[in-house]
Amino acid sequence: MSGRQMRDPLSWLYPPIEPSDHGQLEVGDGHSIYWEQVGRADGKPAIFLHGGPGGGISPAHRRFFDPTRYRAVLFDQRGTGKSTPHASLHANTTWDLVADIERLREHLGIERWLVFGGSWGSTLALAYAQAHPERVTELVLRGIFLGRQSEIDWLYHEESVGAIFPDGWERFVLPVPMSERGDMLRAYEKLIASTVPGVALAASQAWSVWETLLSRISASREDLADAENAMDAVAITAIEIHYFVNGCFLRTPNQLLEDVDKIRHIPAVIIQGRWDIVCPTVSAWDLAKAWPEAELHIIGDAGHSAFEVPISRALVAATDRFAAK
Repeated sequence: MSGRQMRDPLSWLYPPIEPSDHGQLEVGDGHSIYWEQVGRADGKPAIFLHGGPGGGISPAHRRFFDPTRYRAVLFDQRGTGKSTPHASLHANTTWDLVADIERLREHLGIERWLVFGGSWGSTLALAYAQAHPERVTELVLRGIFLGRQSEIDWLYHEESVGAIFPDGWERFVLPVPMSERGDMLRAYEKLIASTVPGVALAASQAWSVWETLLSRISASREDLADAENAMDAVAITAIEIHYFVNGCFLRTPNQLLEDVDKIRHIPAVIIQGRWDIVCPTVSAWDLAKAWPEAELHIIGDAGHSAFEVPISRALVAATDRFAAK
């Protein structure tokens, strides 16, 4: 990987790069999605699917792809980032997002592409690939989330992840009345709908800080401060709760495992941090058991974040390898 910036804290990624092209695409239902491209116009097409739901893209996400070999496309999913309307839940489901990916592919004149997704992005990548397997050349998946109720419950119960982070859990439950802490999703859904000044924002910030705390083996003060960014916190909280209380809009609780046969022929790499608290390793393991043709790499010294060095290295190794195909 020549040309890497070794003094860069994200030195295992490709150097920072500006989009070669960007725009807004009207996708219907009043939604407009922001998209951008980096790399070579004649490079291998790839699409990056961000996490959340509700997370949005960042300039660092462009750096997983060799710009001398890839034409990488990134976009903000409905209601996130520069897409409008901001934080909208109207016509915002997994299948609306799958349709948006297809509209974007057609808009850009791309026949087939590599699909890269981590965390919620892995959920969406699997859903898209199973709906449109003929459009996918390879899959690079990280921090597997299959949208199962057990995975959602894990994140919002004191007896599960709360037992690992009791200090963070105490802060997370603080906005919620004692009588409502048995169902944190519904409690937070009510809080962010509040018209009392400051209540929705405070709840959104507490939600975002909780997720950031879980996402890194050691979250810094800067990480936690960034999590309180008002606009991002509101979007990610509203959209995540919307998806999670609706079972991620999947047909059945195990749809993504049940439909693996549709993508079994697609080359795939699964990158999973052993100490991933947000998306525990069992989900990646279950996916790999159902899909033995996929390569599973369990990274022993990493958690959830794509920007932890061991995870970043593995992801770039995967995109580098597929760039030659």
